[in-house]
Amino acid sequence: MDLPALADFNLVARHGGFGRAARASGRPKATLSRRVADLERDLGLRLFERGARLLKLTEEGRALHERTVSLLTELDETAAAIASGGDTPRGTLRISAPLLFSQTAMGRLAAGFALQYPQVRLEVTSEDRPVDMVEEGYDLAIRVNPRRDETLVGRVFLRDRLVVVAPPGLRRPDAGAAVPAVVRGAADRTTDWTIRAEAGPARIAIDPVLSLSSLVMVRDAVRAGVGAGRLPVSLVGRDLADGSLVHWGDVDGPEIALWALYPSRRLLSARVGAFLDYLRAAFPRGTPEELAAHLHG
Repeated sequence: MDLPALADFNLVARHGGFGRAARASGRPKATLSRRVADLERDLGLRLFERGARLLKLTEEGRALHERTVSLLTELDETAAAIASGGDTPRGTLRISAPLLFSQTAMGRLAAGFALQYPQVRLEVTSEDRPVDMVEEGYDLAIRVNPRRDETLVGRVFLRDRLVVVAPPGLRRPDAGAAVPAVVRGAADRTTDWTIRAEAGPARIAIDPVLSLSSLVMVRDAVRAGVGAGRLPVSLVGRDLADGSLVHWGDVDGPEIALWALYPSRRLLSARVGAFLDYLRAAFPRGTPEELAAHLHG
């Protein structure tokens, strides 16, 4: 494929017309039109619907634009970095991060990174849904216990664990009795929690009296005395330390691992490498206690 012609196609697609693209780039309109026509001929596809006043991407043109614009940007940035001596992080860094981590930790992390790397424009989007990093143009995604994906590579930078906590005035129930509980999400149909004990796993029967959509809300409701809760230890570490909440046990189950992921087919850019190094410096041991200290620092 003719990369210069592809670049011209993306230029026209981004500006929505040959005239606007020509004015923005200083390139002759006729040259852009010819290059796009050559690309259409080579691909055997119509990329634009051409009207008297309207230029509109076809379905094939839209797909080509979405799949190639970030790759061409990366090529341009790589060439610029090499030409300028190489490894200074610069350009836009787009990150997708889960909601809880974004609400509690990402603001301070992003601010510190921006101060350390002023030539990087950092954009962080908070979302818990799986994202297609290539399709959606993300450079890095932070995810909790992600499913295996051969198109992505990455590393664990933090670990956490779930604990059952309760306000001091709430007595742990006898076997078979249910304790009032605050759960996350109306779809949580859990009837008991399993915690680790010296004699083996132990079950705590629960009566979900309150359902909330975020773990921060769950923590605040447990603090207010509504009932017990199942929460990351990093989120309640200070409460446990000062006695405002009591620890009933660690949840029996897999650990919580936070991964920093990036597309495996891309070269690791200087800005992505810089952010990975920044995370490693912020959490050198990757423990829940480090995250708790960061949240309350």
